[in-house]
Amino acid sequence: MTILVTGGAGFIASHVVDAYIAAGHQVVVVDNLSSGIESQVNAAAKFIQADITDREMIQKIIREVRPEVLNLHAAHIQVGNSVKNPQFDAENNIIATINIMEAAKDVAVKKVIFASTGGAMYGNKPVPFTEDMKEEPVSPYGVSKRSAELYLNYYYEQYKIPYTVLRYSNVYGPRQNPHGESGVIAIFSEMIAQGKKPIINGDGTHTRDYVYVDDVAKANLLALTTKYVGALNIGTTTEISTNEVFRKVVSVFGASIEEVHGPERPGEQVQSSLSYKKAQQILGWQPTVTFDEGVERVVAWYKSR
Repeated sequence: MTILVTGGAGFIASHVVDAYIAAGHQVVVVDNLSSGIESQVNAAAKFIQADITDREMIQKIIREVRPEVLNLHAAHIQVGNSVKNPQFDAENNIIATINIMEAAKDVAVKKVIFASTGGAMYGNKPVPFTEDMKEEPVSPYGVSKRSAELYLNYYYEQYKIPYTVLRYSNVYGPRQNPHGESGVIAIFSEMIAQGKKPIINGDGTHTRDYVYVDDVAKANLLALTTKYVGALNIGTTTEISTNEVFRKVVSVFGASIEEVHGPERPGEQVQSSLSYKKAQQILGWQPTVTFDEGVERVVAWYKSR
């Protein structure tokens, strides 16, 4: 089938594109290259440089390509920046989704797969988070992702466009951008590889659920064939603190670096982990790469560069 992937030059979506092409699908990638890298786009995919906030351009592309499936990964993903500039976050995560769906309803798209957030969706609740918990995001980023989900439900109810939302925990792996505020494993890895000393935000006790990017790509592949409409958590149920992440990365590098702590970032949750039970039931998906194995792969990738 023909699949249009937005943000397909980025970290997660480039792995998704690889999985789709390996499965025999035709893939068109749309990316503005603000954070994505064109060389990460699979050579078998068609690449179009465009911005999803450009309503006329993205709608023209969708109407010309006429994809059977839309996989929506392009987004503003920085929690801290969303706090500083919620309007920019909303334009990229809400308005841009509307831009896309207004064209999707005109070309008989059969399916939408939407990359959302699990870690920033549920607020400060007991973990692990499950899909039946009330969504109470504590950052504009989480609010914008939830808003986009609700718009997808509107287009499903009004125009019968099925959708599956994949709510990710903290995704990590090769190709992750180490220069933003997210992706602490990539940030620590690059700094250590360059002989620099990483700084841990806050006291390092905040926990996250780290899921390896190959497992996330598999979830996107399985989502192509499900008839399920709604949200699914994609995580591991396991909490790991930032301090533990630091120590693991340092250990795998074989380095000797003391912990240095800086100010805590605004909009951050205290703890986060996702139950994948529903994804297991609906998609037959479960994480297969352990945290230790995943960190070893990331460090090996950085050492090989």
